[in-house]
Amino acid sequence: MFLDTVINKKINNTPPRDSNLKSVAKTVSWRVIGTLDTIMISYFITGDTSMAFSIGSVEVVTKMVLYYFHERAWAYSKIRR
Repeated sequence: MFLDTVINKKINNTPPRDSNLKSVAKTVSWRVIGTLDTIMISYFITGDTSMAFSIGSVEVVTKMVLYYFHERAWAYSKIRR
């Protein structure tokens, strides 16, 4: 990845852009990790598996949407520079 960045800058003299698909893939993979963390913390606090999964299932949807827009804002800001 580092070499791709260096080569692209030398050839095109423009920074590489992240695609929408890459942002979606990063969003999903990060949410899997984040949701497992939320479920574990919820379980340790409540001691209730059902409650932990309930909290994790609500959190996964909202944070995926928020992260996607956060990622696109960062990608957009790179283009504007």
